[in-house]
Amino acid sequence: MSKYLLRRLAISLPILVGISIFTFVMVNLAPGDPVAALIDPEMAAQLGPEWYEMQRARLGLDAPLPVRYVRWITQLVQGNFGFSTFDRLPVLEKISARVWPTLYLMITVQVISLMIAIPVGIISALKQYSFIDYVVTIFGFAAISIPSFFLALGGIYVFALKLGWLPVANMRTLGQEPSFGNYLHHLILPATVLGLANAAPLIRYVRSSMLEVIRMDYVRVARAKGLGEWVVIMSHAARNALIPLITVVALTLPALLGGTVIIETIFAWPGMGQLSISAVRNRDYPMIMALNMFIATLILLSNLLADLLYAVADPRIKYD
Repeated sequence: MSKYLLRRLAISLPILVGISIFTFVMVNLAPGDPVAALIDPEMAAQLGPEWYEMQRARLGLDAPLPVRYVRWITQLVQGNFGFSTFDRLPVLEKISARVWPTLYLMITVQVISLMIAIPVGIISALKQYSFIDYVVTIFGFAAISIPSFFLALGGIYVFALKLGWLPVANMRTLGQEPSFGNYLHHLILPATVLGLANAAPLIRYVRSSMLEVIRMDYVRVARAKGLGEWVVIMSHAARNALIPLITVVALTLPALLGGTVIIETIFAWPGMGQLSISAVRNRDYPMIMALNMFIATLILLSNLLADLLYAVADPRIKYD
């Protein structure tokens, strides 16, 4: 197992280098620059091109692109992510303050989506072409078709404005002492909205995988041996049917990160989604590149975790 981990990590390094080059080039070739974003165009015109170029030189933007990349990647390897060009605060400090709210939301969303998708998908497969199966299919296609921001706005209108049950914005109530109950109260609406949207495609994967597994010979043998139907489904069929779900969950992480950007913006959730929008709006190059590298690393680690979970779910898989 240790050799496999080392080999996977060694393979991930060139991928990260390629992602860093692509991200750096794309960000720096985008129209505009941080100096243009920080000052009014009329004032920049009054100060003249000399002042403009001086500010670019102060931020190191006057050097050739390869030189700037070498400077940036050298500092990145040393753990120095630089300073935000917008407020001059350390990039790593700003990301550290925002990453936990996003992970808190993402983990809750993933738990909600799996708690819905696994039992509903299994029941839908066992009751194929029944009324329950048709209801689940309609729900799944409706949840896939409706954008998450529309579900969020609908949830705000019904549960916050009309019923007044749930708060609209932030992680906690301002002016009150932080508590787990307060955090949970604010988490319910954004996590449920994104969890429902994420559960819909997972239900279809679980259903199709379960339909394939319950027709296998070893399931028929288990029934012929006199095992109870619950034991056959949960111990023999479901465990193997959920193996493809591990891959799907790992590959949906980028889409889930994109969904959190929208949900965090709607619910004013102080996570990386709002930080990303702010960085793009202010052309904060160091922040944009650091966020891209962080997300790329998270996706590579999630794929590695998925491979390791294969061995847990299926004893036939060995990483020797």
